[in-house]
Amino acid sequence: MKRWGTLLKWTGRGGGAAVAVLVLALLSLDRALPPDLQRYEERSTIVLDAQGEILRAFTTSDGMWRLGATSDDVDANFVRMLVAYEDQRYYVHPGVDPLALGRALGQWAAAGRPISGASTLTMQTARLLEPRPRTIAAKVLEMARALQLEWRYSKSEILDIYLTLAPYGGNIEGVRAASLAYFGREPAELTPSQSAILVALPRSPERLRPDRFQDALAEARNLVLARVMGTGLIDAQVYDEALEDPVPHARATLPFRSPHLARRLYGASQGATEIQTHIDGPLQDYVEQLARQTRLQLEPEANMAALVVENATGRVVAYLGAADFWAPAGQVDLVRAERSPGSALKPFIYGLAFEDLLLHPETLIDDRTILFGAYAPQNFDREHLGTISVRTALQQSLNVPAVAVLDQVGPMRLAARLRQAGAALSFGQLGAEPSLPLALGGVGITLEDLTMLYAGIAREGAVPSLRFVDGADEDDSRQIMSATAAWYLDDVLRGSPLPEGFGQAQGALRPQAIAFKTGTSYGYRDAWAIGFTGAYTVGVWVGRADGSPRPGSYGRNTAAPLLFQIFDQMDPSDAGRDLPDDIIIARSYRDLPTRLRFFEPPGRDFSVAAQQRATPLQIAFPPPGTVVDLTSTTTIAMPLRANGGTPPLRWLIDGEVLPASDRFERPVWEPREPGFVEITVIDAAGEADHAAVRLRITP
Repeated sequence: MKRWGTLLKWTGRGGGAAVAVLVLALLSLDRALPPDLQRYEERSTIVLDAQGEILRAFTTSDGMWRLGATSDDVDANFVRMLVAYEDQRYYVHPGVDPLALGRALGQWAAAGRPISGASTLTMQTARLLEPRPRTIAAKVLEMARALQLEWRYSKSEILDIYLTLAPYGGNIEGVRAASLAYFGREPAELTPSQSAILVALPRSPERLRPDRFQDALAEARNLVLARVMGTGLIDAQVYDEALEDPVPHARATLPFRSPHLARRLYGASQGATEIQTHIDGPLQDYVEQLARQTRLQLEPEANMAALVVENATGRVVAYLGAADFWAPAGQVDLVRAERSPGSALKPFIYGLAFEDLLLHPETLIDDRTILFGAYAPQNFDREHLGTISVRTALQQSLNVPAVAVLDQVGPMRLAARLRQAGAALSFGQLGAEPSLPLALGGVGITLEDLTMLYAGIAREGAVPSLRFVDGADEDDSRQIMSATAAWYLDDVLRGSPLPEGFGQAQGALRPQAIAFKTGTSYGYRDAWAIGFTGAYTVGVWVGRADGSPRPGSYGRNTAAPLLFQIFDQMDPSDAGRDLPDDIIIARSYRDLPTRLRFFEPPGRDFSVAAQQRATPLQIAFPPPGTVVDLTSTTTIAMPLRANGGTPPLRWLIDGEVLPASDRFERPVWEPREPGFVEITVIDAAGEADHAAVRLRITP
């Protein structure tokens, strides 16, 4: 539209009324029949990381890989090569080249058939926008559209349309999609040989497809190189070196990183062609590689998910929905899957107790058998440590003290506080209410929400909203606990026992102090590790997508090593912790006010007899329906656990009693043959429980 005003001024000065009428008529036609840019505007949606690199792209509604590209996005020599080969007078003609048109018509008249074409880049662009059969009428309309494009748009804008729509074989359109598909690189990094290939391909994209006709493609490339060398664009040395470069023989895979997050954002994009995320590309690549390597060491159905959050902003800088998107159940986004957190919610129980001044990290608390009505919780190893500090109880993830504290804090209150902070909780049956088993994982929560909650501890109790895309950085945090309570938790969790292989030798310190907590759900179904520094929070989940048990896999030996490896890949700088004004510094319980020295739950029955009466005998592990994977070379030892009953307990495998040395304390069974097995436990009172498990051989 820019040039119509200039032309109208010219006709008004001396062009005459007839010319003015013609111009007005053309202007009316231009407005009534504008170029159809629908194909150009309908591009593949691309999801980008924080560095601007593609995480994942999606095909258009017609199934094409059509990535937007401009002349600024490609190697400058490619653009020069394209113009030199296709349309040397591109920057001077008005859309139709009179010299080329005259030459083509003259050759046609002399030979009686078309000898050479006169199609300019602008005319090719018009044909790409509105494809038609190759007829004389279509060619005339194409020239008219080319003139119209030149009036409306600059040469650079027209070139951008061509670079986005040029065909490159199959469902690949545009130079960016072609460069990624055939060379695995962005078009700004093209070599002379690659540039020549991408100049040649649009002339006959199916006949020259790299995955089918390498020889024909090499010949077409060489023709382009020879012609542009004749124009002086490249010298003989570049020409000779380019001839030696191999041509591609297959399509490469387009970038496919953080595919679950990309799909999630694409579904909510409402037609956006570009989605900018906060994902740190190098960190994301590392997490994905770590997951792939780790999965090779686990049983076939095992999977994992991970999330990394920048505490100050809530930005998600790494997102692993599954270890392998193309594996069975790999398309399930396990970051958003509801799972039992095991012990991973315990810090929030203690946090509320710290906030209420019921406890201090140095407060003494009993770890012994205790009965809550008909509920008698047991520690993971079914042993008790006696009187210990709250610090030790949380660091060792003891169940009994946590339930005792939750009994005072209130499960309804804890659940309400978690929900107010933005976490979605699921209690299974409709209408079910939070109860004391909440302390041990009796709730469904996602890795996304759990990581978000832990980021709140790192932020002095203020839970951030997780932010995936650019432009969503307003602060709308919700307070889950006081800053003092969060400081206590930070201090306690920094002393959690490190996973095997990550301990500190005397005089050797890890690069950063990580506050972390692990969790293992009932039946070894879910293994968790959530940790934070001043700068970042990392959440890791390991398990099976179908929720089936994984005997012997728990948070500390499965998820925690991954957590520490991710942290070791990140900047070790850690923001200093401000000391709250009302913090109580104490080395032991003796330094505390009297009311904080010892915690004793009021009105609870601590007797062993009461526990035995209240809790029926039940096999705790392995739960019914467990699938155990065996190998032909490795023997596994499966622990046998039961709740309730009157000791001593006897264990039977398919009716055969385990040897006497294995009956008590920590019985262990070594399965050897595939098939179905019935496990039975019998207590001293004659009560029994049964569980059927399946054994299978894996490679």
